[in-house]
Amino acid sequence: MSDPTAVANGRAGGEAGYAPVNGLQMYYEIHGSGDAVPLVLLHGALSATETSFGALLPELAKGRRVIAVEQQAHGRTADIDRPLSVPQMADDTAALLRHLGIEKADFFGYSMGAAIALDLAVRRPDLVRKLVLISATYTVDGLHPGLLEGLEGLTPDAMAGSPFEEEYLRLAPNPQDWPTLIEKNKEMQRHLPEVTIDVTAIQAPVLLVIGDSDIVRPEHAVEMFRLLGGGVIGDLAGLPKSQLAVLPGTTHITAVYRADLLLAMIPPFLDAPVSEGAPSDDQATGAESGA
Repeated sequence: MSDPTAVANGRAGGEAGYAPVNGLQMYYEIHGSGDAVPLVLLHGALSATETSFGALLPELAKGRRVIAVEQQAHGRTADIDRPLSVPQMADDTAALLRHLGIEKADFFGYSMGAAIALDLAVRRPDLVRKLVLISATYTVDGLHPGLLEGLEGLTPDAMAGSPFEEEYLRLAPNPQDWPTLIEKNKEMQRHLPEVTIDVTAIQAPVLLVIGDSDIVRPEHAVEMFRLLGGGVIGDLAGLPKSQLAVLPGTTHITAVYRADLLLAMIPPFLDAPVSEGAPSDDQATGAESGA
């Protein structure tokens, strides 16, 4: 591994480096510039920056700093002797931001990364301005029945030749640890039934996104949206601060490759003032009178 304290050139000229975080040498990349609140990218399980955000990162980095984080045992961040868990990865992410001197950020999480972002929003609301969540659930019941049981049979052979294996073998400091990552991921999934997120405690506006053929049940996404203040008659009550998007013809894996749809909604959501969406007194009065 390169010097953990060194800063090198990342992809497309971005800044990249390692930070000492909770026993890890945690890899990160910084792309773009601007005065906007930084955007932190949190990748999915068995994935890293390229396979989770490669289709989106260049456009997202136009006009803002984008910080791509690679979690324990993923991508360029080597594994250490501890289990994988969402709360621990959330703590690692918070420690990395502290190391970088960032006091508040927007977070874009995909799958496992969405769970990490949710954990931060509940336990560290001071860090979170807005959330973009793809394939998020707040309870295990949000997943299609039988999914976790099916993932128990996942093996390195089943992943052979996949973009995820290719990315890991190309980037990981210890490529031979790929089977270990798969097993640690399965162990983390075995504890999912024990986890329920108090969505009503989330203060930040959320853009909630799923594919219409995702691993998340559409009904669950709607339930979550309602807990975030959505599901109202916007013409009467005003638009809620959170938003829901269902991407047509989209699976779990292909959701982050729908740049055509995501880039039309994510930057406007992030750029809007946090207060936008709450109806003004004039709007509410007009709605009540039928204006």
